[in-house]
Amino acid sequence: MNSYNIILVDDHPMVRRGIRTFLEEESAHNVIGEVGDGFSLLDLLDNVQPDVILLDITMPKLGGIELIPRILEKQPDIKLIILTMHKNEQYVCSALLAGALGFLLKEDSDTELLCAIDNVMDGQITISPEFKRSFSDDVLNDCHKRQASSRKIALSPREEQILKMISKGITNKEIGEILDISKRTVENHRASLKKRLNAKKTADLVKYAISEGYISPED
Repeated sequence: MNSYNIILVDDHPMVRRGIRTFLEEESAHNVIGEVGDGFSLLDLLDNVQPDVILLDITMPKLGGIELIPRILEKQPDIKLIILTMHKNEQYVCSALLAGALGFLLKEDSDTELLCAIDNVMDGQITISPEFKRSFSDDVLNDCHKRQASSRKIALSPREEQILKMISKGITNKEIGEILDISKRTVENHRASLKKRLNAKKTADLVKYAISEGYISPED
């Protein structure tokens, strides 16, 4: 039996406890962490590397679907399974397009969950039987292809500000004066943006800003 490291993300401690107990008793998987909100998860991912995250949709501060691209930016190889009470087909589409490989209902938290974990680790999309009639394999695979080709890196508000200013030709010193931060801080942000966006020079940052709609070619 395969063994994978798993993190549970749900704002209800009793739900997390039930899933943890099931996984520990019925599988060889290791629950290496559990949190109740999205920001706590992002902090946790600075220190651990799970194989799979089981993720609720409705949580305080940061919802599960909004969280997906941020998780994958930090650790692109993590496999994500939405585990929710919401029987909503639009949520299925949104989750798959955001980058999840699995979408299960909490009522599926038994053998369906174990199968889903194995399937997503093999790169297969898995959804609850509740939605099987609505989503053919072709539709699911199309969602997966579309999200893989269009995943956008999530920038912080400060990074967006600095990217826009860089793209308009504003110098590091001028950016620092406008934002009331040091020139060195601006330089650090510029270097970080280049690394995250795989940009070798400033022109690459400008191209990215235009292609992702942060500025228009006329700006």
